[in-house]
Amino acid sequence: MKRHLKAASLASCLGLTLGLSATAGADNHVLDVVTDPSFVPFEMMDQETGEMVGFDMDIIAELAERAGFDYNLRTMDFNGIIPAVQTGNVDIAIAGITITDERAEIVDFSDPYYDSGLRILVGANDDSVETVEDLEGKKIGTKIGSTSYDYLEENLGESADITPYPGSSDMYMALLGGSVDAVFYDAPNVGYFSQTRGEGRTKVVGPLYEGQQYGIVFVQGSEWVEPVNEALAAMKEDGTYDEIHAKWFGSPSGE
Repeated sequence: MKRHLKAASLASCLGLTLGLSATAGADNHVLDVVTDPSFVPFEMMDQETGEMVGFDMDIIAELAERAGFDYNLRTMDFNGIIPAVQTGNVDIAIAGITITDERAEIVDFSDPYYDSGLRILVGANDDSVETVEDLEGKKIGTKIGSTSYDYLEENLGESADITPYPGSSDMYMALLGGSVDAVFYDAPNVGYFSQTRGEGRTKVVGPLYEGQQYGIVFVQGSEWVEPVNEALAAMKEDGTYDEIHAKWFGSPSGE
């Protein structure tokens, strides 16, 4: 049985009230799930079908099946996702969201489901950058509301020209067009772009910064945290997680 019921617009997502969302989840086990439409290969729009696909989309579909809920999938810019969950406009968010102490004060997280970090992307012929320190004095693109933006602000501050973009595709196009000298963002997304649209034109350089873990986000006190954690553990135990990971990334990291 397919647990994903339909996709909806940002406007309809924001139009939901806390009471309506909570009632739907409690009575019918139909939850509102939000994602970012541009974090490839975790979530992206299939241009042929008009549906969201990706690693996270496969993960949430399997978790919903095992935990026992249906869901309406909605999309919005990443910067609005945590506030949407915090205020109860949606029940769950999955969008490659890094678990941080600051975020954990206002929302609940599942157990980690993906290990990540931050990487640098530059033009294929740029040999001037090997570390974050080499970005001083340069123009850097990153994403609004991301941990990569926070890292740049904390470590470079005013010594670099940091431009936060609303979507990951915007910052990559800025790099290809010469508007920025480098992109600093989540490692799997940077790597995926360098091997697809950026192949031959970009390269990933430097070490992995800020070892991070992604988690699924819930309204604080949500009854679904434990069932989802149990389902996630079962997926890892029976090999389903590895199958989904291999589909999008190859074998899981560490193997």
